[in-house]
Amino acid sequence: MKILAIDSSGLVASAAVVDERKVIAEYNVNNKKTHSQTLLPMIDELKKILDLDLSTLDAVAISKGPGSFTGLRIGSATAKGIALALEKPIIEISSLEAMAFQIFGTESIICPIMDARRGQVYTAMFENGSDGFRRMTDDSPMAIEEVINNINETERSVIFLGDGVEVHSETIEKNIKVPVLFAPAYAGYQRAAALGMLAQEYAKRGEMTDPDMHRPEYLRLSQAERERLEKNNG
Repeated sequence: MKILAIDSSGLVASAAVVDERKVIAEYNVNNKKTHSQTLLPMIDELKKILDLDLSTLDAVAISKGPGSFTGLRIGSATAKGIALALEKPIIEISSLEAMAFQIFGTESIICPIMDARRGQVYTAMFENGSDGFRRMTDDSPMAIEEVINNINETERSVIFLGDGVEVHSETIEKNIKVPVLFAPAYAGYQRAAALGMLAQEYAKRGEMTDPDMHRPEYLRLSQAERERLEKNNG
């Protein structure tokens, strides 16, 4: 399958075209511009460089969340618009799962953490060793202290990645009781190429959805919604 993969769930805007055998092209931007400014021009540039007829795509893969509320909305709207126009299915994948998929050949726990503000992160635990890629826990928002405690209880080494590392690395290093590594920059943030290759596995299992049915998964209320509830309850 030829898949256009889009990830705008975090700080990085990323788009890629992949097939079963290779990453055909990938475009990543992490330079303080909003995803609304970068995402469509990136996709258009991929189309031009590859001389790509979008009708030859078999599906559009999108990081469904968790992550930035604005970023998820932009990515979802872009993916839905393209998929609807082309009459192609959407492959929805957790942002955390796609990030974890970048780390392989390790017996350590893989723990992506995305900054969710107020001392919290979006997180889950995965494995990608000799037995293949496997999810250990569901995606959830939680305090970084709880993440560290959960890792300590496993008594296993861990690899952290995601934009939450920059925010919470000092707290992690101070409180972690197991061997810990932080993923290097080239594997530490969202990559549409990883999303696209994981989408190939989803497609083989028939895990695709009609674009009309796609919705981002935020996991919690937006800041504006939380503030409104606090005001109403206060």
